[in-house]
Amino acid sequence: MESQAEDFEQTELPYQVRIENFEGPLDLLLHLIKKNEINIYDIPVAMIAQQYLEYLEAMEELNLNVAGDFLVMAATLLQIKSKMLLPVDETVDDEEEGPDPREELVRRLLEYKAFKEAARQLDDQEKVWRETFWRERAPSVEEVEEDLPLENVSLFDLVDALKEVLERNPSSRLIEIVPDNLTVRERMNLILETLEGKDSVSFAALFEGSGHRMMVVVTFLALLELMRLRVVRVFQAETFGPILVSRMFSLVPDPAELDDVDVGWRGA
Repeated sequence: MESQAEDFEQTELPYQVRIENFEGPLDLLLHLIKKNEINIYDIPVAMIAQQYLEYLEAMEELNLNVAGDFLVMAATLLQIKSKMLLPVDETVDDEEEGPDPREELVRRLLEYKAFKEAARQLDDQEKVWRETFWRERAPSVEEVEEDLPLENVSLFDLVDALKEVLERNPSSRLIEIVPDNLTVRERMNLILETLEGKDSVSFAALFEGSGHRMMVVVTFLALLELMRLRVVRVFQAETFGPILVSRMFSLVPDPAELDDVDVGWRGA
């Protein structure tokens, strides 16, 4: 039987991952709040705005097509930051002061967090039902869940892990000449070959032997595309444990899904 890596060889892949397929701006804010162990009711907007913009810059470097909502949120954060920098009128009593500029943002974050938790609980119930009543029947392509195969990991956790890979290989140690044959398709095939016959591999292991920064970036883009196509899943077996990658049950993506897969990173 041909491997999935060989299946991919049959299709030319242009490339650009669209960020809205993964997470939204509120997800990024919640990630930053969790990462920095911040009280959601007392967000240090200046710090969060700076980190938020750094993530957008990282996404741009990764050639992720950032949705307009991310830019709107960036503008919102900067607006809140500017309001909080205005001098306080000491002649006004606390009770007469206007609303906290962060109030609306906090409300949106709390509502979104509650919505995500409710959705997660419903999803867990559905999984229990499926395992109870449909355990012996393998899922068909049509029945594959629409949610991306991320378990206890967010896209932004992956970006953090990628930063660690790049920090372990600073630019001064990385060759910046990009091989002519470096493509997302080629890296997708290599990831699948690495996973062949294994239960899982660490996220970091996918980047071993990457001789230059662009190879690291393109490998990351290839991983995102394999996730979008539900060929691999990314997960943490334990809280704060290493990020792991494993293959899902054999699915060969429809070539029509790959039409937009490789446009952009070389300026094509």
